[in-house]
Amino acid sequence: MDLFEYQGKQYFARFGVPVSPGGIATSPQEAVELAERLGYPVVVKAQVQVGGRGKAGGIKLAGDAEQARAHAGSILGMDIRGHVVRRVWLERASDIEREYYASFTLDRGAKDHLAMVSAKGGVEIEQVAAEDPAAITRLHIDPYTGFSEAQAQRLVADAGLDERARPGAAAVLVSLYRCFTEGDADLVEVNPLVLTTDGRVKALDAKVTLDDNAAFRHPEWEEFAGTAELDERERHARRAGLQYVGLDGFVGIIANGAGLAMSTCDVVNQVGGRPANFLDIGGGASAEVMASALEVISSDPSVRSIFVNIFGGITRGEEVANGIVTALGRVDIKVPMVVRLDGTNAEEGREILRTVESEMVISSPNMMDAARKAVDLAGSGK
Repeated sequence: MDLFEYQGKQYFARFGVPVSPGGIATSPQEAVELAERLGYPVVVKAQVQVGGRGKAGGIKLAGDAEQARAHAGSILGMDIRGHVVRRVWLERASDIEREYYASFTLDRGAKDHLAMVSAKGGVEIEQVAAEDPAAITRLHIDPYTGFSEAQAQRLVADAGLDERARPGAAAVLVSLYRCFTEGDADLVEVNPLVLTTDGRVKALDAKVTLDDNAAFRHPEWEEFAGTAELDERERHARRAGLQYVGLDGFVGIIANGAGLAMSTCDVVNQVGGRPANFLDIGGGASAEVMASALEVISSDPSVRSIFVNIFGGITRGEEVANGIVTALGRVDIKVPMVVRLDGTNAEEGREILRTVESEMVISSPNMMDAARKAVDLAGSGK
């Protein structure tokens, strides 16, 4: 779950990461009232879960009530790369001397936590990585031993942060790592981390992605879920209890198990297609679950074919096939569907699927062949 900037800053504050005081406004009048309490000058920032706000005119400085009202009025309702601004964050403007970058995430390949720090902050880190990769200092951290203050001090020194900023930056990194680990995040990122003219170091921005798998430990996350930006497909999937992520392709994906769903997306890419989504229906494939999955996939106008990839384990192949057949009787699919069924009692399941085979429903036992067929059908427009 991705947090808005203001939520990320609130989350940071729980773990002692210094941030500027501020508040949320949903109307120009609320913005003026909030700015009066904070004291001018204030920064008015669009709250959307996408980058490029500044270039789009979504971040403005207000020196008085008239400007606060005008800026909030122009930013609210703005469309920034497909995201409509429904709230703005106001905070007291900071006197900035230098801007840096800091983040913690998980390096799955190395099976370690990864810290990244750069003296080049305030610009997109992807740009820094492309133009000057040596400007980003990386440190792998053993999750069992954690991240010490001594490591933080070495990291900011190796990254070339200004001498005056290093003690404060190291302290921020220690608190930020606590937020990352104790706060069950997949990513915590600060860009920019700033040194102010009076020598303080604080997070001027906040990007936080929480690990949904840890939600059972955090009932307080419910307040974040209520403001999550979801499109209609994602809302439908969430209501049905499905693990769904919308992508920008044209082959709808349904699989049982996150690993198989990711592999299915990879295979579709490998044979020249582009997955329209990641959809994991879990360990089972009952008629109700399958029908919900087909409804979600069918609601996406970009989908030109559907690839159902099921491997039967505890759930037997004939049960999966019966679920698919029943679901097809409940959902009117408009595009061709290719079903690959393998695993326990797969042959019995394929026999059942043969009763509904047609130009719109095709069964293929081989994963690669099924992916190719789904991509071909999507490309042909049948």
